[in-house]
Amino acid sequence: MMEIVEIDGSYGEGGGQILRSSIALSALTLRPVRVFNIRAKRTNPGLRPQHMTAIRAVAALTKAKVKGLHKGSMDITFIPQGRFGGFFRFNIGTAGSIPLVLQALLPAAAFATQPCTFEITGGTDVMHAPPIDYIRFVLLPWLKLFGYDVKIELKRRGHYPRGGGLIVAMTNPVTKLRSIKALERGDVLKIEGLSHAVRLPSHVAIRQARAAEEVLRNAGYSSIKIDVEYHPPGKDPHLGPGSAIVLWALTEKGFLLGSDALGERGKPAEKVGREAAEKLLAELRSNAPVDSHMGDMLIPFMAVAEGISRIKVSRLTLHTLTNIYVAERILGAKFNVYGREGERGVIEVRGIGLVNELLRKG
Repeated sequence: MMEIVEIDGSYGEGGGQILRSSIALSALTLRPVRVFNIRAKRTNPGLRPQHMTAIRAVAALTKAKVKGLHKGSMDITFIPQGRFGGFFRFNIGTAGSIPLVLQALLPAAAFATQPCTFEITGGTDVMHAPPIDYIRFVLLPWLKLFGYDVKIELKRRGHYPRGGGLIVAMTNPVTKLRSIKALERGDVLKIEGLSHAVRLPSHVAIRQARAAEEVLRNAGYSSIKIDVEYHPPGKDPHLGPGSAIVLWALTEKGFLLGSDALGERGKPAEKVGREAAEKLLAELRSNAPVDSHMGDMLIPFMAVAEGISRIKVSRLTLHTLTNIYVAERILGAKFNVYGREGERGVIEVRGIGLVNELLRKG
């Protein structure tokens, strides 16, 4: 067996991200990892249900042996046996974030032996996680730049605390990933978005969209199209109420920057819409082609791609720097980061050029 890579889960942001990234990159390289001090900096340290689902999901994809997989565990060992494909079904069992489970699954699925279909039940739009619409409309086009084709069907939304959301993600494996370069943004061509409300009056989604559009127009943007999604009373299939809005800007160079805001009890719909719009404006003011949340999501793909990838991010977050630490530890890739945490910066890496040997032979 290959030597186990040890990852201190308290490093950097010290939350679930370092765990998901470690498992994802272990699955990619088939290098076993041990993650200790899991979520040590959180008030409720150790594994929670959504983290356990993410680990089980990647374990199913790689037929991994896992030690220490139980609620509250602060130390796990993950030993992948291979990369496989096919149909998989996972239920987080709570309103735990589906997008965070996808963040762990998608890198490994890129190098599976055959296409994968993942049916996942849980939360689609929850606090402290990217909403499913950000994944669908912002992340997936970025993955296509690497040559990785992923489709996501949203069957049902799930909000805190009921959950019950359902998505189907379909991935096509690659022989290898292309490097990307995203240093210049160019002008903003248009801004689009999706505002939704479930188990709530339709005007909630409409007000969110109108408030966001007003902020964006006042900032000088004119090409704006925000779709609205709601369901008639009595025909709404969702388990509980909730709302959110996701916005994305398409730039002259073909890059997308996104933002989002989540509805909460007692939070006016107008405030939700304005919050999402103001976040997007802050991203755009940086003149960088990569938004602050996308920065950390791209790290695993840059690290295994062929050739040199360079991106300019609106803000170097602790999540991004933590992902770089994990990628360097597990993959041996060497990143160069130009800039300081919390500021705009450039990230570059010569990817390890991972090749999907089984797919190539097939």
